[in-house]
Amino acid sequence: MLPEVAHPALVRRLGLWSSVGIVIGVTIGSGIFRTPSAIATRVPDPALMLAVWLVGGAISLCGALSVAELAASLPRTGGWYVFLREGWGRLAGFLFGWSELVLIRASASGAIATVFSEYLLRSLGYDPSAYGRTTDVVAAGAIVVAAFINIRGVQLGAAVAGASTVAKFGALLLMVLAAFALGGGAGASMTNLTTAGGPVSAGLFGLALVSVLWAYDGFADLSFAAGEVSDPHRTLPSAIIMGTLAIIGIYLAANAAYLYVSPVESVAASPLIAAETMQAVFGQLGVAFVSVVVAISTYGALTATMLVAPRVFFAMADEGLFFTTVARVHPRYGTPHVAIALAAALGVLFVLTRTFEQLADTFVLSIWPFYGLAIAGLYRLRRLRPDLPRPFTVPGYPVLPAVFIAAVIYLVSNALVADPLRTGITFAIVLAGVPVYYVAFRSVRPH
Repeated sequence: MLPEVAHPALVRRLGLWSSVGIVIGVTIGSGIFRTPSAIATRVPDPALMLAVWLVGGAISLCGALSVAELAASLPRTGGWYVFLREGWGRLAGFLFGWSELVLIRASASGAIATVFSEYLLRSLGYDPSAYGRTTDVVAAGAIVVAAFINIRGVQLGAAVAGASTVAKFGALLLMVLAAFALGGGAGASMTNLTTAGGPVSAGLFGLALVSVLWAYDGFADLSFAAGEVSDPHRTLPSAIIMGTLAIIGIYLAANAAYLYVSPVESVAASPLIAAETMQAVFGQLGVAFVSVVVAISTYGALTATMLVAPRVFFAMADEGLFFTTVARVHPRYGTPHVAIALAAALGVLFVLTRTFEQLADTFVLSIWPFYGLAIAGLYRLRRLRPDLPRPFTVPGYPVLPAVFIAAVIYLVSNALVADPLRTGITFAIVLAGVPVYYVAFRSVRPH
């Protein structure tokens, strides 16, 4: 059984509002600005397009409520890694950490940094499509700077993420209000929201759901830094649930605003629909505004991601499932600097070698099966560890966790049918961690 205390070298400094800021900051990144076009292409019906976002939000909320119980019961650095290790054993925990190392976190950091770079260049008056390699280099530089901020201190990283969270959430809210209040003069109409579109197959709905879940991902990433959250039994579940509800609300409102201003066909044709929405209302000033907002949004998400994710490698090394060097804590700043530097190096490699679409799809397909497995472990822990402290219990148990698990099964099955090659390769890389575990780490015991 893992002790429910922080590592002695990590200090619990994150309060409730800093924690809520991390949840929102990690989650609201590139997805709400970049994915609506792909979703509208796959689901060319406004009602069904909003339904995809609602379904994705409901799935994420079921997951968030379930994770809140796990996080409150096991408030230790490592998050999903800890939940999997306690629920299913060392191999499950190692496979998640292995996947975080070789696929998950590098893909996420690379995708977020790519969108940051594109919108930063656009806000400066440059066309990102004309500066391909420059865009990649700027994205790589953004990852390095985000890593430095988080090595400097967890409070500095949380402050940067928190400031950007206020800015981007406020800007999204302003865009929604402006679209509905002033969009009528630019040709906006409620008929865009009510007019039936083309037919939608179950397979395309499932693929659209993949994109939506990319936008919602991050609802439980605060648990990675659980060892640095103050009063974790109360703060963790409160922050996870509050942050997730706020995200669902702003995502649904933003998509309704997009569709109010532009018909679904126009949304499908525009990968920069947020900029086009603001251009319709405010002209070029609106485009400049959105470009700056997206740059702030994505960089805040990148900083928050760099804050929480390396804690997985740190926790694994501390438990004897990774190289002990990775568990080192900076003597002055008190942060897992080796783990942060490692995550940054892999993110730079990925951003220089893959496209945004490849990075986003790889991320979702490699991490969501672990989400489902971790939530399934909740049932096992309830049965095998009835004495485990549970200051928060998921409401609607056992139904809500089952809804989340069923959604994960559907997502993975649909991806295997719709895109067997890419999905198969992703899963093969994940399973390659099995021999690595048995050769290098099976016999190593916790420190």
